[in-house]
Amino acid sequence: MTATVPATIPTSDVDPFAHEVLEDPLPMHAALREAGPVVHLSRHDVYAMARYAEVHAALTDWQDFQSAAGVGLSNFRYEEPWRPPSLLLEADPPRHDAPRRVLQKVLGPRALRRLHEHWRADAEALVDEVLAAGTEFDAVPVLTEVFPLRVFPDAVGIADDGRENLLPYGDHAFNAFGPANDLVAKGAPRVAELSGWVAAQCRREVLAPGGFGAEIWAAGDRGEITPEQAPLVVRSLLTAGVDTTVHALSAILHAFATHPAQWDRLRAEPSLARVAFDEAVRWESPVQTFFRTATTDVRVGDVVVPEGRKILMFLAAANRDPRRWADPDAFDLSRDPSGHVGFGMGIHQCVGQHVARLEAEALLTALARRVRAIAPAGTPVRHHNNTLRAWESLPVRLTPA
Repeated sequence: MTATVPATIPTSDVDPFAHEVLEDPLPMHAALREAGPVVHLSRHDVYAMARYAEVHAALTDWQDFQSAAGVGLSNFRYEEPWRPPSLLLEADPPRHDAPRRVLQKVLGPRALRRLHEHWRADAEALVDEVLAAGTEFDAVPVLTEVFPLRVFPDAVGIADDGRENLLPYGDHAFNAFGPANDLVAKGAPRVAELSGWVAAQCRREVLAPGGFGAEIWAAGDRGEITPEQAPLVVRSLLTAGVDTTVHALSAILHAFATHPAQWDRLRAEPSLARVAFDEAVRWESPVQTFFRTATTDVRVGDVVVPEGRKILMFLAAANRDPRRWADPDAFDLSRDPSGHVGFGMGIHQCVGQHVARLEAEALLTALARRVRAIAPAGTPVRHHNNTLRAWESLPVRLTPA
């Protein structure tokens, strides 16, 4: 869908999904913030917001900036999605309301209290295993992938066998929010296999009693959602609950390896673990972007975004906007990062964010007790994804306490 773009709107020919931009998006973020509150991206014929105020406002205005047309570049009004849309991420009220209420209850404080001590013990056991094997290693396969794949699928109630499929499935799902580029093509050969495996894990009969998945199906039995919605709500957990946490944990370890004084501060005040997690999410923004679609002609500053047009919201750029944050490029545990948009904002804000915080708190607490220093042990390597900011490899050296 193309239309005439008024000459008064700043325009950029940058491709946010080009590999050189995915490797280092910060210069693009700064240029877009400086260009104006809304910028037209000519490569993909979409509007973009990179400043905190406009991104925050759009995220909370689901009436004007809908998610139901898809939170990727594809417009569900004109294109068939590659899989059934998410009942949470890609739906608006009233269709969005019941599934979100169910998931909020399932992932609520009672569930987190139940998991707290168990996950702390799991984290301590993992850190002990890692340190016993050596103090220099690649943190991605050894720590930041292993821990979420160990504890989160257990909590959902899926079996051990095959859970490594969650990472490539999630990687493709987030790639598919962007254009049909080489990153999407790379994952395409396994889409049917991985989608089939994930769908199988969402069936009532394979989910362990007492897990998040079984509780979602029980909500269907009570009529809070329909039986047809239950497996799709479970799928939402499995799609978004692993990759994002893996990349957030990698961001935290990278932040501490490159900011040793902040690690010293955490060790002195372990209660800062959750602040550290949110500051790392603000600083690195594992989820870089999401799209919305204008439901009507929407005025943003001096620009009118026409009805039906896609808007690319740069969450990562908003999270480092100097209009909102003092010294935004610094990773600083003395900051209050709680206003960041790394989990979205408004009714579509990530419903599983407290679960991710609990995983991070468990792992950071275990590390802080056992590790005096974290330092880089080689050149880290980025993993490129159209939506996610990730590390492929993160060599670190730990000094035991």
